[in-house]
Amino acid sequence: MSVTMKSRKLAVEGAWEFTPQVFSDNRGLFVSPYQEAAFVEATGHPLFPVAQTNHSRSRRGVVRGVHFTRTPPGIAKYVYCARGRTIDIVVDIRVGSPTFGRHDAVLLDQNDFRAMYFPVGVGHAFVSLEDDTVVCYMLSGRYSPEDELSINPLDTELALPVPKDLAPILSDRDKIAPTLEKAAADSLLPDYATCLELERSLWAR
Repeated sequence: MSVTMKSRKLAVEGAWEFTPQVFSDNRGLFVSPYQEAAFVEATGHPLFPVAQTNHSRSRRGVVRGVHFTRTPPGIAKYVYCARGRTIDIVVDIRVGSPTFGRHDAVLLDQNDFRAMYFPVGVGHAFVSLEDDTVVCYMLSGRYSPEDELSINPLDTELALPVPKDLAPILSDRDKIAPTLEKAAADSLLPDYATCLELERSLWAR
């Protein structure tokens, strides 16, 4: 069986979408959401050493994010949806980045098993489109509550693609999170050059 994967650059510098081939038969299906050879061919560097894996389950309408990690330490992510459907969103919040303030979105689901690579320093959000949607993450670093920050996903300046027919369900933290403009004014946002340096250090491990 030849396992193949397509790749596509996203609108945020350093972020990628990956679409694996899905093999189906009368028993079910087989898929490889992450494939090292395809990742290296697309990005020109290896994936980070995985320090932690996360698994979230969400109701329809749940909006998680926009979450990011204080940089340093910074965290890179590789994300796919194991069950259900979600609009997964990468937001460039790296001050000095050529795509600062831009976002891109990918439909992740249990049919195509697309995945996304989030470079160090970007923001991550997603909108669950079905009950019991399961999102799986590989992370380059461990979760550290004191380093985890958030930007309000309903910030009108960001204009993230939250469907109009959904009543967004947010955590208390995300409800009171600052706008991108306020986070920038408070010097909470990562520096682009620092993010690149930290990411290169991950490849060298």
